[in-house]
Amino acid sequence: MTGHVAVVDLGYGDAGKGTVVDHLCSLGDVRAVLRFNGGAQAAHNVITEDGRHHTFAQFGSGTLRGVPTHLTRFMVVDPLALAGEAAALGDPYHLLTVDADALLATPWHRAANRRREAGRGAERHGSCGMGVGETMAYAERHPDAPRVGDVLSPSRLRQRLAAVRDVLGDCGVPVDDVVDAFTAFGETVRIVGSEHTDRILAEGRCVFEGAQGVLLDEWRGWHPHTTWSTTTFDNALALCPSLTRLGVVRTYTTRHGAGPFVTESDELDLPERHNGRDPWQGPFRTGHFDAVAHRYAVEVAGGVDALAITHLDVPERCPGLRIVDSYRVGSHRAGYEIWDRIEPGPFRDLEHQEALGARLAAARPGRMTRPADWCDAISARLGAPVMLESWGPLSSDKKLR
Repeated sequence: MTGHVAVVDLGYGDAGKGTVVDHLCSLGDVRAVLRFNGGAQAAHNVITEDGRHHTFAQFGSGTLRGVPTHLTRFMVVDPLALAGEAAALGDPYHLLTVDADALLATPWHRAANRRREAGRGAERHGSCGMGVGETMAYAERHPDAPRVGDVLSPSRLRQRLAAVRDVLGDCGVPVDDVVDAFTAFGETVRIVGSEHTDRILAEGRCVFEGAQGVLLDEWRGWHPHTTWSTTTFDNALALCPSLTRLGVVRTYTTRHGAGPFVTESDELDLPERHNGRDPWQGPFRTGHFDAVAHRYAVEVAGGVDALAITHLDVPERCPGLRIVDSYRVGSHRAGYEIWDRIEPGPFRDLEHQEALGARLAAARPGRMTRPADWCDAISARLGAPVMLESWGPLSSDKKLR
């Protein structure tokens, strides 16, 4: 593999982006991993050959191999969560650079996020409770939203943090304590300008590591059960117009939390080692491979150049697993429509996406097949060649085609 590559999940997240990025970094000659969306709510699992396990949130998934991480201007940076992750990794701050224009997530964003989600009761959207969406929403309404570069000016930082507190409400954390913590963050990490991204791209091959999945995209997912983040290749392409677009899928489809999931099935034996129910996202749900939704993801993401297919060992252990090639949409009384394609709506039309989600919530699997070769079958359905096969959690369980 040569040139820059962007790794994007084509599902609802949890397809294995972390382990794919780790493997790409294991091949050598990677200058840096660039994070280009989301924030501390990411959970990318990497297991090394000697058994070390880490769930990456803000550090790139090549960190255990000594590959530097750059948090681009599209990230929402949480210095408090980053400190905890750094401690678990042995404080690899020397491997980290952060764009000064990236937004800062604060305790007030997190508290407001959790209040809002808890207030929805049974109608929860599926938040991770980390305040990333609240940070993005606040920044849309307030041009003076705190950014990473503000930590270099304690007076300006204090003013902007106090404004966040006043708008979102007190959460019991003194502003001065956050100023001290964020200032210490600024003294520890290397904060850079936007030109740094161009510099490292010119210095060597880079891997862009996405977060969440295309089916959770803020504009293309099933609103309101989405993330406040652009999960397609768009941000990566804005930073680097020439790269390989690598889409990641599992051999089965998963969804963590609420929202439409047409191929969900309680009859499949699909135990999950690193995901489960949590108080904010809710249950970890599994089902048959959803070729219809994944084709939609490829289309709205602007296409993919290649695929990485993970969990290829699972179909052998799960004889009931199938590929769903169509949906039955509607009711028996009114008559079903058969969909083998989800037609994309107008960009940024959330009313359309919400109506589409409502229809998908009532849809059921249509035609289902069990392929003899899962790689060939998924490749044919998504219209892209398979570049990487993953047969287990370790880098040694993977092979390039």
